[in-house]
Amino acid sequence: MSRVRPGTSRAKILQGDCMKTKILTMLRQTEGYVSGQELCNQLGVSRTAIWKTMNQLKEAGYEIEASQNKGYHLISAPDVMDAAEIKSLLHTDWAGKETLYFETIDSTNTKAKELAEQDYPNGTLVVSDQQLAGRGRRGRSWESPAGCGIFMTLLLKPDINPNNASMLTLVSALAIAKAITNVTGAAAQIKWPNDIVINGKKVCGILTEMSAQFDYINHIVIGIGINVHNEEFPEELKETASSLLLQCHRHFHRADIIVSFLQYFEQYYEEFLKTEDLSGLLKEYNAILVNMGKIVRVLDPKEPFEGKAMGITKKGELIVDTWESRKLVSSGEVSVRGIYGYV
Repeated sequence: MSRVRPGTSRAKILQGDCMKTKILTMLRQTEGYVSGQELCNQLGVSRTAIWKTMNQLKEAGYEIEASQNKGYHLISAPDVMDAAEIKSLLHTDWAGKETLYFETIDSTNTKAKELAEQDYPNGTLVVSDQQLAGRGRRGRSWESPAGCGIFMTLLLKPDINPNNASMLTLVSALAIAKAITNVTGAAAQIKWPNDIVINGKKVCGILTEMSAQFDYINHIVIGIGINVHNEEFPEELKETASSLLLQCHRHFHRADIIVSFLQYFEQYYEEFLKTEDLSGLLKEYNAILVNMGKIVRVLDPKEPFEGKAMGITKKGELIVDTWESRKLVSSGEVSVRGIYGYV
């Protein structure tokens, strides 16, 4: 959520966020000015309440022009990712409708799991500016800097076979890649199964975790970390990692990327639910698969092998043609020639 002061009730915070969301939405939906009286009428509050909220928005970095005869006009918005900003930009049916923002958090995945146990709805989004105990594949952990990235987790409660849940990582990858391209114009590609790359450098990773019983899913959390404004990386990551800033040479409004992701995800997720596979998304996915037609090395714990990647199956498996047979890879590390230093 937004910054919380001691003694402030959650209901009061939500009320404040709701007011900001509604005002920002109205300002964004109006080309010219919105009169103070119209805001009062639409929101059922006093002029004083509108004035106080406008001042809060200005303090947060919004540039709002006020004219005594015309009303209010939004000129520019700061690079913030709180609930009011995201929801005022959002046009989805359910994804992100419940959004919680934290300036600093241990892990957005951990928080989303807690919320799942508290009966937060399907589509709840957790966003943070800084992550102190982020997790990656194989339990790798790292501290994420403030002001540079997007750290978010989407909570899902799908009525699907648990055996099909791993495909949601690929659904998420497709949505993120499309969102990054939509906002930045850069050609974002997918390194199967859970990395997004631009010009061969990783800019985003995905971690999907599930709580399930034998044949029933309690919840799934999809954690996503995007390097947006990072200007440098540790020595050990310089050859493999990058950011949208370094690749595109300009800054971006992070909330725009989040909103674009939610809109793409909702579309692709509903397509996935029709068949519980990726048959409806194969063409789009394979079109931006960086592995396509490349020699890959599959680090199978039993017997590593090399072959040419030929896309994915409708179950999300990577198709690899070796000199002796066609193999379907469903898990494990995959290295690609020319990507992340594998030669």
